[in-house]
Amino acid sequence: MKKQFLWISLLLSIVTAQFGKLSDYQTHVWDYTPRALETLNTFLKLPNGSRDQNNIERNVEWCVRRFSDIGFNVNTYRINCTPFVLATNIVDKMKPTVLVYLQIDGQPVDPSKWDQNNPYIPQVKRVVENQHKSISWVEFMKDPRKSDKIFARSSSDSKGPAVSFISALEILRKQNKTIPYNLKVIMDFQEEISSPDIHQLVQKEKKALSADYLLIMDGSRFTLNEPTLTFGARGIAKMTLTVFGPKSAIHSGQYGNFIPNPVFKASQLFAAMKDENGRVLIPGWYDNIQFSITELKMMNEVSTDAKDLANEMGVATWESVGNTYQEALQYPTLNISGIKSGWVGAEVRTIIPDKVVIEMDIRLTPESDGDKMIQMVRTFISSKGFQILDHDPEFAERIQYPNLIKVESSVGYPAFQTPLNSKIGEWLTLAHENAIGKIPLKMRRTGGSQPMAPFVRILNIPAVAVRIPNPDNNIHGPNENISVGNFLEGIQINLGILTTPINNKN
Repeated sequence: MKKQFLWISLLLSIVTAQFGKLSDYQTHVWDYTPRALETLNTFLKLPNGSRDQNNIERNVEWCVRRFSDIGFNVNTYRINCTPFVLATNIVDKMKPTVLVYLQIDGQPVDPSKWDQNNPYIPQVKRVVENQHKSISWVEFMKDPRKSDKIFARSSSDSKGPAVSFISALEILRKQNKTIPYNLKVIMDFQEEISSPDIHQLVQKEKKALSADYLLIMDGSRFTLNEPTLTFGARGIAKMTLTVFGPKSAIHSGQYGNFIPNPVFKASQLFAAMKDENGRVLIPGWYDNIQFSITELKMMNEVSTDAKDLANEMGVATWESVGNTYQEALQYPTLNISGIKSGWVGAEVRTIIPDKVVIEMDIRLTPESDGDKMIQMVRTFISSKGFQILDHDPEFAERIQYPNLIKVESSVGYPAFQTPLNSKIGEWLTLAHENAIGKIPLKMRRTGGSQPMAPFVRILNIPAVAVRIPNPDNNIHGPNENISVGNFLEGIQINLGILTTPINNKN
């Protein structure tokens, strides 16, 4: 069995003195790799859609059992019937405490869009003659390669990172190694629906969750696929806009050139929201965005060529909100995530639609309040001659107002930001050096959103995310995947984190 995993030695370097010699460390990882991959395989087979209550409970049971088996004290809390699992290992009350956040739920799936029958049955693909070829799990386990990819929902976001962390804990327990600080692990089962109950959990269980640092095991690496630390995340707000046309869909020949089409009305409205460079034109949108010259320099040290990145995504141009990709992540966004109106494809019909529904998301920064940003959008819509409703229009409203729009909105959670030169960053940098012999890339802020603000604000602790998955992982979409090399390096990095003492005195 060890011979099958000798290639892993290429990934390994010295951890800390307390973990043992390099040869011992290699042996531990070689021995554990088959179990880690099987653990991931088993966990991914549990469907985990955020609103799939029955299967979420199965995931809760899996997490409780796993952490109980490695000696943690495990408690399950329920807020408005939503489960949260907290696993605790206190080694010495005088030592620092690290709270680790694991996301367990996942985005919905549309199996018809995946290149496999069931997105919850992991499918391994191997590069053969520059193409990904599917291989069976049995064949894969005989000779796993770091270039192989495991395709399944939540493989990257975020069961893969969670299993990397759990595997490192299990290796340490197997070797009777003690973590040099207190450890608490909180598991969230509603992250993909903006964790609406997490603020109440943190407020109610403030003592149980108290810690010195918050470590987030979630998110993809920077585009270079190098080990990455991220020191902030944008928050999120959502809006659903419905622009109304006639009371029912009508014939485009009989009434074309006479009855206004709501799709064109919506198009004109949204075209006015951004300029040709992608900058939002809503007044006040970028007010108070600040970062120092030092932060700007550090951000742009970790960047990538804009043209190369855009071309990699299959487009020729890019929006110039910031001078670089990293800079762009420091500003709030205004995004249209979906539009629905009429019919297309085989079901197309020649009609003027009765309405168009637009789903939008706003990525928030620490300087941008979600409610305030939503109000900016509402004010802008009104300025363009639309009558805003909170309900579908009555007939009297239809014949009174020429432009009708229903606006629904919600604020998920605010952004958070930890200084790039913080103590937690120094500790995690040292842990990476110990584990893999290199300094991780440091990103000031991720473009995505994470529900960390309640922990940061209520517990008054700094937070940093450790990024494990490959950037080309298709998270949230069909064919989500994680590279085997990234998964195993994640175990290695977590071993470094779990064996590097925290020195708060410097």
